[in-house]
Amino acid sequence: MHEMSLCESVLQALEDHAKSRGFEKVKTVWLEIGGLSGVELDAMRFSFDAVTRGTLADHARLEIIEVPGQAWCMQCCKTVSVEQRFDACPDCGSYQLQVTGGEEMRIKELEVT
Repeated sequence: MHEMSLCESVLQALEDHAKSRGFEKVKTVWLEIGGLSGVELDAMRFSFDAVTRGTLADHARLEIIEVPGQAWCMQCCKTVSVEQRFDACPDCGSYQLQVTGGEEMRIKELEVT
């Protein structure tokens, strides 16, 4: 389950931010997670709770903002929404798509004290 290592990286970023910004407690974390990132959201929530136990983010609320997958269709020259890699273009049916968004995972916002 790679979500556990992702959460460990998020915790490391929170700890680094706490040192540089001078906060002691994280109350809420907003994560943007792309629909094409391969992250299982339920596993991410479970892992976040497990990894943050006993840390500055203990009992922090995790809010996940889902970012839809997007691709550029080389046939119809449009940006289209895709739910998974290798989908056909919803407009023309072509499989000549280049992913342009929805692969990311980033900390969008924090509520701290």
